[in-house]
Amino acid sequence: MGIGMTDRSKLKTNHRGFTLVELLVVVVVLAVLAAVVLPKFVGSDVRSKESALKSDIRVLRTAVDAFKADTGVFPKQLEDLASETPPSSGMDTNGAKAEYTLTDWNGPYINLVPKDPITGEDFNYDNNPPTVGRVSSSSNKVSTTGTPYSSW
Repeated sequence: MGIGMTDRSKLKTNHRGFTLVELLVVVVVLAVLAAVVLPKFVGSDVRSKESALKSDIRVLRTAVDAFKADTGVFPKQLEDLASETPPSSGMDTNGAKAEYTLTDWNGPYINLVPKDPITGEDFNYDNNPPTVGRVSSSSNKVSTTGTPYSSW
């Protein structure tokens, strides 16, 4: 005797799994979450480099100002800010070599001269009037706000 209609209904079916509708709902929810979260992370590396650039420029400019306040001259190069011994001379506001009293030097003014986080190269340090002592980015690119990094 074969399995009849009544016998089939008595068989237990233990099929476990998700329906197609359930799977589609999960995929849609994940897609919506990705659409909300991903834009927050895209470009975060650029924003972090820009933040580091602003911070490094601020630190270097403060160190240049402290060097000038102590000695009355600008450092000849940024490396003079991290020197363990007083540099032999500095620069005046015209970019010319200028002597100072070595005992006025209270450095080092920073531990290490950082690299430009945008380019990985040295920062620009101006020794030409009227911007002697100005620290700026060595990048010729434009920031996310539309301003050139070199103008910061």
